Amino acid sequence: MTNSINEILEAELLFLIGTNTTEAHPVIGYKMKQAKRKGAKLIVVDPRRTELAEEADYWLRLKPGTDIPLLNGIMHVIIKEGLYDRKFIEERTENFEALRETVEKYTPEYVSELTGVPVEDITAVARLYATTDKAGIFYTLGITEHVCGTSNVMSIANLAMLTGHIGRPGTGVNPLRGQNNVQGACDMGALPNVYPGYQKVTDPSVREKFEKAWGVSLPPDVGLMIPEMFDKANSGEIKAMYILGENPVLTDPNANHIKSGLEKLEFLVVHELFLTETAAYADVILPAASFAETDGTFTNTERRVQRVRKAIEPLPGRTNWQTIMELSTRMGYPMNYNSAEEIFKEMASLTPSYAWISYSRIEKEGLQWPCPTADHPGTRYLHAATFTRGKGLFQGIDHVPPAELPDHEYPFLLSTGRILFHYNVTTPYSAGIQSMWSEEYAEVNPDDASRLKLATGDRVKVTSRRGQLVTRVQVTDRVPPGIIWMSFHYADSPTNVLTSDAVDPVTKTGEYKVCAVRVEKLNQ
Repeated sequence: MTNSINEILEAELLFLIGTNTTEAHPVIGYKMKQAKRKGAKLIVVDPRRTELAEEADYWLRLKPGTDIPLLNGIMHVIIKEGLYDRKFIEERTENFEALRETVEKYTPEYVSELTGVPVEDITAVARLYATTDKAGIFYTLGITEHVCGTSNVMSIANLAMLTGHIGRPGTGVNPLRGQNNVQGACDMGALPNVYPGYQKVTDPSVREKFEKAWGVSLPPDVGLMIPEMFDKANSGEIKAMYILGENPVLTDPNANHIKSGLEKLEFLVVHELFLTETAAYADVILPAASFAETDGTFTNTERRVQRVRKAIEPLPGRTNWQTIMELSTRMGYPMNYNSAEEIFKEMASLTPSYAWISYSRIEKEGLQWPCPTADHPGTRYLHAATFTRGKGLFQGIDHVPPAELPDHEYPFLLSTGRILFHYNVTTPYSAGIQSMWSEEYAEVNPDDASRLKLATGDRVKVTSRRGQLVTRVQVTDRVPPGIIWMSFHYADSPTNVLTSDAVDPVTKTGEYKVCAVRVEKLNQ
């Protein structure tokens, strides 16, 4: 996230694409509503009629999987009408001509055919975004959970650079992280291609630094992404897994592929709070400690490193880092940390963006990385003077259609997401929260419901090429005809038995937002 959460209140325009913010990120969603009340313009790009879509000055109801054409169409108008920021482009970017050449064919008329968004709305939004001084883009999984997720993000960056809406307060490219410490996990190197601070494992000088700090030789190869892990589990190349705080049987696409991979493992360890659907496959379950039983830090979506303090003693008798430390020691690499703070100090000493962040400095209020000196106040927004690579690189990006679209056999398009009542797949364990929204209600448009003779509360069988499930339906015009929308929170209706295992080639993120299904009414 290039900018800060409170800068939402400074923005004159909020451009939301692929984010149902009030349900998935309710605190940030509330700030967006505050900004709207203060006079900020609001653009929402989403196939569903979300709460913020109802408040938007422009709601662009695009067909799922057509974000790139829409963004290219907006940039086409901006370039054609000379509304782009020439000074910013000349001083801060390169490869502009490649972008201009690519978007030339994405006329509003052509884009309207691809996306279903009216020509006049494409033109009006382009003019409004380009001519507003402080305009920020916000996106989340509705952008990244496609086979072209990386290209979607690059297209957003193109649009921000084209108009100079980056490197200033109240602007920026702002992904909203899906969970409370996703940013922190990535910062700490919980990715197969980097060490902490996004330092590449393939860089010999970086590797040498960590080898010296840890006293071991480290492999020069990039590791596996999650889908690759399960592919290799299914083929027998991976024989053991250790899963901490994840429930891939419910959360990962094509769940039957996940289950078969877990069944073929010779040894599975699950380190968890609950006996989850994934833990049911484990040979050994290690009891985990929750955030309330743990000292440490979380790094939130705006890069703010904040203290987390233990409220109670760990119920298992030790925190998760102590369990990992003990396992490491028994496997031949002794770890002897005495506290979470000691671990943080080591990490900060090896991670430039965290170098001058310490527990004493974040005792009362968190700091946003990068923090390059001992008295630096933290970085409110990124890229003020330059980009990490020097000049920002425009990329000409063409439309990449979804891997699977509806056909005669599977005529509905299934898209998935989250609802306000539940937090991922954890809160169904809470009786109080479960009592508020206890089961799945798949959203179906009234036109489709009429054709299938469905009413709210009826049960249907939903089938894809990968699996099937039974769910209740809610008849609503929040979704357009031809689309069924489901959350993934419930074990009784495990949506990801349906979803496609097609992935983005760079990030290996699954295409949760688009797959083809059949919907059949069941006798009640």
